[in-house]
Amino acid sequence: MNETGESVTEQPNINVLATTMFEKTADYLQEELAATVDDYRLLEEMNRQAITKYSDMKQIAANVSKALKELNEKYRNLKPYLEQIDEVEESVFKLEQAAYKLDAYSKRLEAKFKQLEKR
Repeated sequence: MNETGESVTEQPNINVLATTMFEKTADYLQEELAATVDDYRLLEEMNRQAITKYSDMKQIAANVSKALKELNEKYRNLKPYLEQIDEVEESVFKLEQAAYKLDAYSKRLEAKFKQLEKR
């Protein structure tokens, strides 16, 4: 027995248990750090993927913008012709209305002529 009342055989057992506890604690902390490093690597990869995705989306948006500018330019070039088409359409409509009026007038005139012919 030693001065604290413990047997001499218990002392080495406590030393072994303490050493085992410190080793297990060290292993636990190593694994926690490894998990944290893995989390940061995953976040880093996710950020890389997001950067790539946003870069692709930026390129698509630039292409759409370019195509829209080209379409607007084509529309500006066609606008005078479209206005002429609208004017022709309006003229055709007026001409059609005049033709209907002329047709109605000629039918009335024909009816009067037939009426006068009968007399």
